[in-house]
Amino acid sequence: MKYMLMRKADDRTERGEMPSNEMLATMASYNQQMLDAGVFVDGNGLSPSSEGCRITFRNGVPTVTDGPFTETRELLAGYSILDVDSREEAIEWACKWPRMDNNGNVTLELRRYFDLEDFVPGAGLDQHRQMAASMARRPSSVSMHLVFNGNCREAMNWYSEVLDARVLAMLTHAETPAASEVPPECQELIIHSEIQIGRYIIMAADMMGDCYQPPQGYCVQLQYEKAQDARMVFDQLAAGGSVHMPFERTFWAEGFGMLTDRFGTGWMLNAGVAPIENCTQTTAASA
Repeated sequence: MKYMLMRKADDRTERGEMPSNEMLATMASYNQQMLDAGVFVDGNGLSPSSEGCRITFRNGVPTVTDGPFTETRELLAGYSILDVDSREEAIEWACKWPRMDNNGNVTLELRRYFDLEDFVPGAGLDQHRQMAASMARRPSSVSMHLVFNGNCREAMNWYSEVLDARVLAMLTHAETPAASEVPPECQELIIHSEIQIGRYIIMAADMMGDCYQPPQGYCVQLQYEKAQDARMVFDQLAAGGSVHMPFERTFWAEGFGMLTDRFGTGWMLNAGVAPIENCTQTTAASA
């Protein structure tokens, strides 16, 4: 079951006071604990109500009122979404909230998300069930799986450094229950590895014997907000590999490039979005 853990606003948050680096680090550690426990879904801080607005409906007519709003105790400064097994588990995590926040003087509120079973059966609920069934057919995640010729461990550790990713798994054949079925020369090959980049996962494994074939017809696509960040990663991935398209501005992006790294993996990097008129001008010129 999901709970929203709400951090109520106070005079400091409503004045727009930003947390110190020490507080940011403490909060990051708290969120990391929940992430490692598999209960942290999402979380964000909210700007003060002076930057927000309220939309009030009267007889179906909306009225927009700009902040700030005075009733601080009813406002939110941030929230976290937790996926837990019980109300007690949600309370347990809430009670671990960093004491550094406002010198230990904060108000939190927990609210459970409704499940469909909480509502009265009927046509309206059926529509929601149909939508839920449609969403259930969508995979909860989409990952890529890379193959290597005995150098999976080296490649994945390198990718984790270049992409600031976290190594989740690095399992050899020797470490599995099927180790006795694997030839001695293949015992230390990687049967499964994972790195996590934010919410995204890259998996990989070594191929045994002559099963390995150089990958063809695909590449891993990375999207960045800033061209300088993408260029830095592009240059690191290209070291020892081959560049197919140098990283540079195009009509569709602030920066774009394609390469094959030294392990044989293809990469495509995009950064930013070029102004739409660039696409229009290019189309017009080619007509």
